[in-house]
Amino acid sequence: MYSVDQTKKNSITLKELKSLLPQMNFIVPGGRFLEERFVEVGAKDYVLDFQQFNKFYNLLVFENQKMLLEEFERGPAAFTMSNTDRPESSVLPLYDFQNFLLNRQKEDWAKDFNKVQELMTIFIDDTMRKSNNLKITAGEFLSFLFSKENSIWDEKFSEICPLDMNNPLSHYWINSSHNTYLTGDQLLSESSTEAYVRSLRLGCRCIELDCWNGPDEPVIHHGRTMTTKIKFKDAVEAINDHAFITSEYPVVLSIEEHCNIKQQKMMAQMFRDVFQDKLLTEPLDPEAEHLPSPNQLKGKIIIKHQKIKESDRTDKLEEEKGNAAVKRKLDSFKKIGNAYREKIRNAKENSVVEKEGELCIWDSIDERFYKHDCVILDNKLYYSEEKWEEDSTEDGSDLYQSETWFHGRLAGGRTTAEKLLRDFCEGRDGKDGTFLVRESDTFIRTYSISIWTSWKIQHYRIFWSSENGHTSFFLTNKQCFPNMCALIEHYRQNPIVYDGFNLRLRRFLPRLNSVSHHQMGWFYSNLSQAEAEDYLLRIPGDGAFLIRQREEPDTFALSIRVEGDIMHYLIYKNNSKYVLADIYEFFSLEDMVRCFREHIFHDKIKLRYPVTPQLVERFYMEDLSAYDSELYSEVAEDNPFGVQCKGVVDILKCNVARKTKHARHLVVTLMNKENLRQTEFTCEILEEVDEWYQAILNIIQREQSLEKARIAEMESKTDIAIEMSDMVVYCQSIKNRDQKEKSTFDLLEKYNYKEVRSVKDTTIPKEGNESGVQKSDIILEYNRTALTRVYPSGTRVDSSNFDPCPSWKLGCQMVALNFQTADKFMQMNSALFSLNGGTGYVLKPEWIRNPTKKKPPKQNIRIRVIAARHLPNPDHIISPFVQVELWPYTGSQADDYSFKTNIFKDNGLNPVWLGPMNPPKCFQVDEPDLAFLRFVVFEEDTFSDAKFLAHATFPFRGIRSGYRSVPLKNGFNENLELASLLVHVQQCEVQGK
Repeated sequence: MYSVDQTKKNSITLKELKSLLPQMNFIVPGGRFLEERFVEVGAKDYVLDFQQFNKFYNLLVFENQKMLLEEFERGPAAFTMSNTDRPESSVLPLYDFQNFLLNRQKEDWAKDFNKVQELMTIFIDDTMRKSNNLKITAGEFLSFLFSKENSIWDEKFSEICPLDMNNPLSHYWINSSHNTYLTGDQLLSESSTEAYVRSLRLGCRCIELDCWNGPDEPVIHHGRTMTTKIKFKDAVEAINDHAFITSEYPVVLSIEEHCNIKQQKMMAQMFRDVFQDKLLTEPLDPEAEHLPSPNQLKGKIIIKHQKIKESDRTDKLEEEKGNAAVKRKLDSFKKIGNAYREKIRNAKENSVVEKEGELCIWDSIDERFYKHDCVILDNKLYYSEEKWEEDSTEDGSDLYQSETWFHGRLAGGRTTAEKLLRDFCEGRDGKDGTFLVRESDTFIRTYSISIWTSWKIQHYRIFWSSENGHTSFFLTNKQCFPNMCALIEHYRQNPIVYDGFNLRLRRFLPRLNSVSHHQMGWFYSNLSQAEAEDYLLRIPGDGAFLIRQREEPDTFALSIRVEGDIMHYLIYKNNSKYVLADIYEFFSLEDMVRCFREHIFHDKIKLRYPVTPQLVERFYMEDLSAYDSELYSEVAEDNPFGVQCKGVVDILKCNVARKTKHARHLVVTLMNKENLRQTEFTCEILEEVDEWYQAILNIIQREQSLEKARIAEMESKTDIAIEMSDMVVYCQSIKNRDQKEKSTFDLLEKYNYKEVRSVKDTTIPKEGNESGVQKSDIILEYNRTALTRVYPSGTRVDSSNFDPCPSWKLGCQMVALNFQTADKFMQMNSALFSLNGGTGYVLKPEWIRNPTKKKPPKQNIRIRVIAARHLPNPDHIISPFVQVELWPYTGSQADDYSFKTNIFKDNGLNPVWLGPMNPPKCFQVDEPDLAFLRFVVFEEDTFSDAKFLAHATFPFRGIRSGYRSVPLKNGFNENLELASLLVHVQQCEVQGK
């Protein structure tokens, strides 16, 4: 109305209406047709206001279609409207409307009276009639029949089913585009980034990039044609901006590679810079045997490209063969001490050993350094078990270990020492100068003396040094002693004058075997087995242990972590002794712990890490992925230290750095690039640290040089840049080496679930081709595991599309169509991917995914086209007809799967197709999961040729029975406002087949 309201007074004259009606696709009958209608709606002076125009419009639309109401005077749930001359002259009560929904439309939800009322109120124009005793007029009832609320399509099939998105990627049809960048034909059209935007916005999840060398950077176009070019980077940025607006599920970039190595490297860097964490570069589960699911890949961009095969990589077999003889010679050396040192010397003569010596390796659980014998052999750092100071030295510098005032290394360190001194002194009227000596928590060969004074506890470090074979202990640099015993004895006779402190050592706190085990951090008097296991599993290291009181009197349990599992051993008290595992006897639990901290208890495991409450609390807050529960890696049998080898670090897998750390001037860190685990070490002599660092750095740099040469050789051999190859994970393009298309699926005995095979549409066997049956079975089986992309053959230079149904039937996931072409097959593609919320992923039927499942039963469908409203008007009044077809055809006669109505002359506003000239048609649907029902509206042009006007295409599985509206779309699958058909649909299973 407003389009012709030249006066802008919210009214329309008779003259203006005469010009408007042809735009509405309606030819005005002769005589006084309009004048009479003006009178009926109460117009004065041949002018209609807005309300009068609304009445006129309803009357106009209703008049030609009121005969449709006769449809409902017979059959189930019949009802009669007595006077149907005008839209509002007859009404349908709520009860009859509900009966119609239940019996004619088969709407189970209509049993709910309230829902029926809600639906009715949508179509009632008069607000007063929306209250009690609802009734709907004849005109409103017809409006309902043509409305989207009465659509033939069941909207539940358009909803996303999250549970259906947990299957492997190979179980889905994936919305895919061919030569996505083109806006027209394959020879002369323009390339545009907008084509990528449009495809992604339409739900496409696999798009194609044809990449060619540009002057300075890669470009995209259809090679060896006259299509225009766009920058590769511009396309990537457009993809990044629009990839996940319509759908959050993964996007596959199908790369057709024509670039040289240099520009491939540029492509790879652009992918990383633009996509960042969206880009999938690592498998989600390296141990998986099938593709991940769309849910697992949400928000990810997957690169489909050729990948350098392992067989193409230059390995180090020759180098390993050269070292094999030396390794065999070393097999006989499996003992520590002089035996493996001799072996190291022999290996060094053969240029196998890079370096050997003693390193202090950081223990991340104990948070201190321990000494290990170490060897760099064949680019690996091997290290022995910790070197405990267990042998007496000739100068007697270690005699302090037998002294009762020496407590060794206390669990809990300073905190435990303070608790022991406080408990000891407060209960005995403790005297100033009471002391104990313990190992430092952090530093090797460093000790602490804790002294009780004035009801406080002071801690001082006792330093140790070794120079020219002579050992010294000291509190200050001013006075050194040959051993610790001499130091303690001196300060028992003379006061300690240090940092404002002036006090002589008096009595000492006896060492731990004189202290109750209840005071030890590793002892728990009230801890269940489950709690003990939970504590131990928090500590990422074998040898973690604790002892707990059991419910039975005088019984305990030793719980220890061994190879990631928890072992429990019974301890019971027999007279004055503690018996472990019916074998070992000790006078105290402390003696037991001390014994097995120094000697092997289980296999190679010692009681390594006392699990104190403080340790449990620390690891409760820490990220355990930073620790290696297996102490870095498994150790091969043929190693320099034999059974005494604790671990090995593969230097070539690491980055190396050095800096001040852990209170040491220089610490070398080896960081594993794969799992980010760290090995940190230092030496007692600063210069030696640098020597080890340089030895490791030389190995890494030498390998990097070799790797660059290997990569250059691989790239030259395969024409694939290593950077592009490395980002290909799940969509590895398989190149057909003999270039014979027929062999693509003939050699499928061995294939990997990560691969993708790309084939022309002409390669796919067609229905009824007996010679292709075996090939079809091979393709179907392959597609249950791996992926196939089907693309149009090169002869389709006009960008026409092929029938995707044969490919879908064989389980081909990525059937790539030309999105710029608005033809039947693109419309079918849009219909299929309207399923599952338009996510671009549709789960294939179970019988396609699983060979043990059967196809669903065949069905019959009976369709009758009844009427239409608001058909599109190109630039004149149309004479429409409707063609209905079931696709794909499964028989030889196309007429068995399609029919047409007759032509309705000069009316696109409200044509009707009733009577014997427009009978219903019955189709047999052999495969309901793969069938499509299409409604196409044509007009007959001047030359009696059919001209496309609109269509509606639906997957058969979502069709609803009854009198249904068919909302229409244009050729590009865009909704046509108000345009719809009215059809009648009946469905039933085929019996006895």
